[in-house]
Amino acid sequence: MPQLVKGGKWVFGWIIVSSGGEVRIPPKAFAEYGFQPGERVLILPGSWRSGGFGIGRPARLAQTNLPLQPLFFGQATIRSAGQVALPPGAGLQPGDRLLAVRGSGFALSFLQRGPIFDEALKHPEVATFIT
Repeated sequence: MPQLVKGGKWVFGWIIVSSGGEVRIPPKAFAEYGFQPGERVLILPGSWRSGGFGIGRPARLAQTNLPLQPLFFGQATIRSAGQVALPPGAGLQPGDRLLAVRGSGFALSFLQRGPIFDEALKHPEVATFIT
């Protein structure tokens, strides 16, 4: 898992949206965030700057003391190999490229654009995960 710039975010890798609208959680992120196959997770919208979304465990997100109901736009169940089907509100198409990034610790971030995304494009060592 590379850190793209000194003091910057750590990235898990590139994620390609499957033809069925699924993403794969990279194995290191899966372990770090404590995800489990069969677990229900919440899908949260990303920031206006980076787009995309975040995936978080409800119990962990409850620790933020934020009202979650108006924030999340979907739920999903993690399949055995770490795949998550995205809700229609995610606004992604098959083949779209996302960057999995260590976020706040409350949710795994999947970025669609922005400065971290642009920096990652300059790093061929960033792994790609296809569902």
